[in-house]
Amino acid sequence: MYKEVIDRLCEIEKRAEELNQILASPDTIKDKQKFISISQEYNDIHQTIRLWLRYKDLETRISEDEHILTSGDNELQVIAKEEIKELTAKKAEIEKQIMELLNPPDPNDSRNTIIEIRQGTGGDEASIFAADLFRMYSKYAERNKWKVEVLSSHPNSMGGFKEITCFLKGKNAYKLMKYESGVHRVQRIPITESAGRVHTSTATVCVLPEASAIDMHIDPNDLKIDTFRAGGHGGQSVNKVETAVRITHLPTNTVVACQDERSQLQNRERAMKILMARLYEAKREAEDKKLSAERRKQIGSAERSEKIRTYNFPQNRVTDHRINLSLYKLDSVIDGEMDDLISSLENANKRPNQGSNTNPTI
Repeated sequence: MYKEVIDRLCEIEKRAEELNQILASPDTIKDKQKFISISQEYNDIHQTIRLWLRYKDLETRISEDEHILTSGDNELQVIAKEEIKELTAKKAEIEKQIMELLNPPDPNDSRNTIIEIRQGTGGDEASIFAADLFRMYSKYAERNKWKVEVLSSHPNSMGGFKEITCFLKGKNAYKLMKYESGVHRVQRIPITESAGRVHTSTATVCVLPEASAIDMHIDPNDLKIDTFRAGGHGGQSVNKVETAVRITHLPTNTVVACQDERSQLQNRERAMKILMARLYEAKREAEDKKLSAERRKQIGSAERSEKIRTYNFPQNRVTDHRINLSLYKLDSVIDGEMDDLISSLENANKRPNQGSNTNPTI
């Protein structure tokens, strides 16, 4: 078990002892509201404490059996070996239960997801990098047998995207993609660079769980819906009819526009899908801010201002700065082989956070 997990469990055990003393106080017993509040807090950690005490007892018994292995009694050694095997299996199962209690599953893990990719600093190279990220995620989705649907895009003449929004539909789509939110940085020689110098550019990724009408009730009176003529970059392929749709959620001033489809109805449906996801995420973020720092995720807040990863093409290296992981196979990763990155982030997320400053950044 990780040291930080053990430290966290020791803190919980100490808190449980404090709560027991408070509950036994006559002043607490007289104060009904305080008694209920303290009792609730104790009940919330009671199961964790029960498992932790069992875990420590098993460790003690295993240690005693290991001591027997150093004795000269062959018969006892055989018994001790069997018992160590049995106790070790029990300890592993309890450790798994403890980790599940310390890191409850995200209720949104089973949802489909919406990915918004935007060019950052770096001009045309940043837009090309945004297109590379979209291709990487599309390849990863293909490996996971997810369906990819482009909801909105703003391409440019260089083959890149100023912005592209896509919908990933499939098993564990949000669970696996949620760690991608943040600023991604690329270091390479742009195709527009004649002197062969390495440039640094960025792109921003935002990952949103799909929302439904059950999650978000939106009053139609709060929406301003405009239609306009869609067109490609540089004024190309301008439609003669107003098929593009722009929806503004007036209370939050959230604006979504879609123009990729030829049908106004389809563009409106896509815009509403994106709008609902953004509003749902804003609601989740507001609720998360109410949680204490110790319950925040270790690998970061997933804010778009947070630089999370560097893609260094000259060194064929991809580095995730949140977990200090470097993989020298960027060519494979950019081709959608993201399993090592995602699994490493998932494992890091299983460790309880020890404060708000545990996220290494650039």
